Amino acid sequence: MNKKDVENREDVALLIQAFYEKARQDEQIGFIFNDVVSIDWEAHFPIMYDFWEGVLFNKHNYKRNPIKIHQDLNLKVPLTKAHFDRWLALFTETIDTLFEGPTAEIAKTRALSIATLMQIKIK
Repeated sequence: MNKKDVENREDVALLIQAFYEKARQDEQIGFIFNDVVSIDWEAHFPIMYDFWEGVLFNKHNYKRNPIKIHQDLNLKVPLTKAHFDRWLALFTETIDTLFEGPTAEIAKTRALSIATLMQIKIK
């Protein structure tokens, strides 16, 4: 398969949908998405597209506080370094499967930064 770079919202949507498909089936973190948090995926996906479009393309569509959301989640189930490491591994794997190029590399770097920051802020 000839891969291209992450170029637009449609690419972000492909990435996010593929990532969450993996994450929801994952033995280590799937329970968080399936059992701990009751997610309306149809409503949640556009929110995640907004977030990652902002992260990658400096769009300002995302209006929530992701740190607060994860702090609240941490009260329901303690989020560990292992959870964040697995999230990052799946996210990176999804990017590498679907895309290649400068923006794909930025996405992986920013995902690492986000995972690191979340771990610091939720404690």
